[in-house]
Amino acid sequence: MNSAARLALIVGGGIGGVTAALALARRGFAVRLFEQSSAFGEIGAGIQLSPNCVRVLHDLGLETALRRVAFVPERTEMRDWRTGKTISTNPLGNAVVQAYGFPYYHVHRADLMQALIGQARNTAGIELHTSARVDAISQSDREVEARVADQVHRGALLVGADGIHSTVRAHLFGVEAPRFTGNVAWRALVPAERLPNGLVRPVASVWMGPGRHFVHYYVRAGALINCVCVVEKAGWQVESWTQRGEHAELARDFAGWHETVTTLIDRMDRDACFKWALFDRAPMARWGEGRVTLLGDACHPTLPFMAQGAAMAIEDAAVLAHSVATDDVAKGLARYATLRRARTAKIQLGSRANAKLFHLRPPYSWLRNRALGRARGNPFDWVFRYDALNATQ
Repeated sequence: MNSAARLALIVGGGIGGVTAALALARRGFAVRLFEQSSAFGEIGAGIQLSPNCVRVLHDLGLETALRRVAFVPERTEMRDWRTGKTISTNPLGNAVVQAYGFPYYHVHRADLMQALIGQARNTAGIELHTSARVDAISQSDREVEARVADQVHRGALLVGADGIHSTVRAHLFGVEAPRFTGNVAWRALVPAERLPNGLVRPVASVWMGPGRHFVHYYVRAGALINCVCVVEKAGWQVESWTQRGEHAELARDFAGWHETVTTLIDRMDRDACFKWALFDRAPMARWGEGRVTLLGDACHPTLPFMAQGAAMAIEDAAVLAHSVATDDVAKGLARYATLRRARTAKIQLGSRANAKLFHLRPPYSWLRNRALGRARGNPFDWVFRYDALNATQ
């Protein structure tokens, strides 16, 4: 048998790429994963993992590792930026496990990556390559080739999990610039020990205000509070998660907000506030061609206003692996994209809509608050209930 017949090539070693490696290995594929950075790691801070993606991570053997580092929130809260009044709330914790069979986790991105990489290194058939930039891709009816430096790697399929500026995407469909959303995000971590007892409750909190919003929640088993602060800004479009911002500017952006928010900002490390411009792309009609496809932010970059960006990449990995394991590779990849496009587009567009909803000004914000307060049921039921391990639509 051709040695490439059951070999998958993956470009990109982030959350989606490594999850895809594990999922494909579970389905009997050998995997070579190429990460252009010199080491595996995840830039950023906190991440929310809802039951729809936790289902996949537990299936891949990560439950013990995740429970060791995760924080399990009791509920979500939407709050008023100035008064602190709770506008709406939805249960998480045990209620989510009872409803969907899996928990809702808050984790540090680095902890999630450490768990994924550890599992990949202990999984037979997975090769992880760092400092490995894919320079060229070509394919035939029988195989796909990826050139890395002076070596050519041949496999049955190639997955571009290389982010919003995907080189695989550019190879397939040409170069296209992402769209600046008009929003700039700040991120920072606050050690819980620096805060007054009871200031931050064991929940995921979203504070909504005119032209901006502030999110905070515990990570690293409750030792840290992750803060993401989003502001409508013009004239600054640096798209880098490692760009440091001035703490004084962040404080000005949220001057006059509720004491909980201003206290969190005050207790942040002055030299560890990061600022990045938020970009996205419109939903794509096509994700791949032949034996090459895309995954995660490479095909559906998602704003962080539904906490589903990483979850969609994790779901992608499970659906992709199942599709190519049960069908001819090219047909399986086409089926994978068909199964995933509508759902990920709905998440993308919903996240865009939330950016506007969170930032409404009076009188529209009053109408929003009243509508949210009267809503019944879990608005995320359709998100959480999805089973990527048995996806058929």
